[in-house]
Amino acid sequence: MSQTPQPNYLSIERAMEFIGDANGVLSLLKTLQQTLSDDLPQLQELLDKGDVYAASRILHQLKGFTPVFCVDSLVERVVVVEGLSKHAETSEVRTAYDQLAPQLEALRQEVIDHLGSHSAT
Repeated sequence: MSQTPQPNYLSIERAMEFIGDANGVLSLLKTLQQTLSDDLPQLQELLDKGDVYAASRILHQLKGFTPVFCVDSLVERVVVVEGLSKHAETSEVRTAYDQLAPQLEALRQEVIDHLGSHSAT
């Protein structure tokens, strides 16, 4: 009987406070997992090409869902990087995102793990 490790970035408790029921949380987590799987590679590609304007739109979307699903420390990091994407130099945004990207990838994996542990129920 293996115990799923406690997530570092995903907060199911916070999601329950916002959404109110477990089925709603699971449904939105599926959407979140798909969004992260689609958007994170696209975001990296846009930043690699120097298209901060398009990257900023994706970061804005990420900023919208993080308060519902994520711990405060990750929310704060997303807000900072999204803010930079509106006015900072491309290199500064890329550096900030490079530091944030592993945390967003870890969040994506935590969502996948949580959905996996609840798919049989």
